[in-house]
Amino acid sequence: MDDSTQLRAEKEATRAATGDTLTLLAEMGRQFVSTGDLNESLKLAVAHITEYVDAMGGALFMLDDAGEKLRCDACYGATDITGLEIGADQGIVGASVQHNVSEIIRDAQNDPRFHKGVDEQTGFVTRSIICAPLSVKDERIGAIELINKRGGDELFDEADLSLLSALASSAALAITNARMAEQLVEQERLARELELAAEIQRSLLPEGDEGLPIQGINIPARTVSGDFYDYFQLDDGRIVFNLGDVSGKGMNAALLMAKTASLFRCLGKTIDHPGQLMARVNEEICETATRGMFVTMVGGVYDPATGRMRIANAGHEPPLVQDADGNFRDLPADAPPLGIMPFIDDDGYPVEDFHLDGGAFYLFTDGVTEGYLADGSELGVEGAMDLLRKHRLDDLAPRLQTVIGGVEGGGETLRDDLTILGIDDRAAKQARADAVVGDGAESDAGEQAGAVDTVAHIRVPSSPDRLKLVRSVVENGARLAGFTDGVVNDLVLAVDESLQNVIRHAYGGRHDGVMEVSMSRAGGILTIEIIDEADLVDTSKIKPRDLDDIRPGGLGTHLINEIMDTVDFLSSKEEGGNILRLTKKIG
Repeated sequence: MDDSTQLRAEKEATRAATGDTLTLLAEMGRQFVSTGDLNESLKLAVAHITEYVDAMGGALFMLDDAGEKLRCDACYGATDITGLEIGADQGIVGASVQHNVSEIIRDAQNDPRFHKGVDEQTGFVTRSIICAPLSVKDERIGAIELINKRGGDELFDEADLSLLSALASSAALAITNARMAEQLVEQERLARELELAAEIQRSLLPEGDEGLPIQGINIPARTVSGDFYDYFQLDDGRIVFNLGDVSGKGMNAALLMAKTASLFRCLGKTIDHPGQLMARVNEEICETATRGMFVTMVGGVYDPATGRMRIANAGHEPPLVQDADGNFRDLPADAPPLGIMPFIDDDGYPVEDFHLDGGAFYLFTDGVTEGYLADGSELGVEGAMDLLRKHRLDDLAPRLQTVIGGVEGGGETLRDDLTILGIDDRAAKQARADAVVGDGAESDAGEQAGAVDTVAHIRVPSSPDRLKLVRSVVENGARLAGFTDGVVNDLVLAVDESLQNVIRHAYGGRHDGVMEVSMSRAGGILTIEIIDEADLVDTSKIKPRDLDDIRPGGLGTHLINEIMDTVDFLSSKEEGGNILRLTKKIG
């Protein structure tokens, strides 16, 4: 064979080898993309490379995130060391990674860097090693190590090392791309989950009712929020509300927010005492909250019929009460946040009890007061009060939006969630005044003509759990009739005692009966009639027990007689039943 023929043969062999190499690289790249499983792709890659270089075995080591350990994530051939961990600077693999250079060892048994432990355990004899780093630019991600060339003296040569280096470079690029693809998929999954969580959170917020004197705004700083607010109306017209802020950020805070808001709404429909309601929610949060997490919250009950507010504050920002003239006072918390420890007071969290009397009430989270204004300064509590004072004659919704808009207008990314809730008693007070004026005019005319003015009326089953509703109706009716707070409480007590007697004695404890309470006034006298549909009661047997008799129970009749001016037992309509008529002079 002449020189030209030999040269052409060598070129043909080179082109064939190059073609095979490119085919291998393309196949590995396809597998990294198509499998969707990085670990499986690593196993296939080390198998292809081991076979292509014609080695007896191969191992692929990956560097951990801290850059301190090398772990064998894939093996092929003679020995299986999957899971083996070594220091990032140990052995031949460690040296290759640290110096980012390929290594060839033609006498492994006499190289001090070679660890003989695997050979001793398996009986395999390692004679020659080639190792190439897996790196992309300056980022080192691991190394590929091959042992013992097949056939002959089992020793690798420089051509084998060059081939492995080229394959390792391509494998490193494929691994990096696969990792990036995995991260993008994970990021997209997390984004979808966060958006779903945000949608669930939005569904927990009240939709907003233009007919109610309460409004709220929540703007998350991120996709999900740790802030929340809620309100809902009870059957008797009172409004239960809350606003809270969960410590921490992210999904844990969002989950605790959802749980707390759901607990408050569920329990708030049966527990109308804010302090006891907060204590009950706190018990549940203490049992299950992640360690170190807590919730600051204000919860309360507002009665538009009277303007009465009752709130409990669990470690939250002090609410602001604004009187009808625009002056503010705050109500600092004197109890810890929810989730810190069980509250041992039998009455629950301390309760503030007051009347708005045409004023307004505001709750907010620290994201509002610590938010940036356009000039870079914080809004602060004083800034919030200035805005609310300036816009106090605006409708409630745009008034709250003015405060939020000032913070959002700062131009900076929100540092925290923005949540604010307000209650405006102005319209409710006007309605109460109109009712009093109308009732007063009718009453004056009625007194002259002998007319009767109905103040309140309610009909309920003979069940103890309905007495709470009746007490609220009687309280509101007595206030509307013009009685002072002390007398109002006495009237509520007298009616409650009377209804308990109806349940126990007239109906014999049955809950399928009916009780009707009617309140009317005429000539400066309030008349309360309690009507049932039970069998006729022998009124001759209804008399107060001797007060010297200290047996428990049986003193309700004494109490009713002491409170009311007159107490009369009457028979009801022709179809039966009983009427208890109570009267009390107004004023």
